Amino acid sequence: MNDPQPVSPRRRLQELLDIPDSQRSEEEWDELNELEIQLAPVNREGGPEPRGQRSNPGGRNKRPMSPAPFHNAPGNPATPQQPKRTVKRFRKRPPKPSQPS
Repeated sequence: MNDPQPVSPRRRLQELLDIPDSQRSEEEWDELNELEIQLAPVNREGGPEPRGQRSNPGGRNKRPMSPAPFHNAPGNPATPQQPKRTVKRFRKRPPKPSQPS
């Protein structure tokens, strides 16, 4: 007859958050952590999907992303092979011969 009404998880979370950190027991900390995980937007039904597992919303970006191109990579048909540039080395000029005056 006097069945206690179950407390909603959000209300219980708020009750736990109202307790100062220094006065919470270990059990209250555990319950608080469990409720925060349970009520996180990612874990709710109909909530946003975790990153990396997102479906294609609105049909955008239908083409899969390709990795960055490897420019001048050997055997890569997408980039034409360019001849290697030769490195031009600069040399010190020999000193001018001193002229007697």
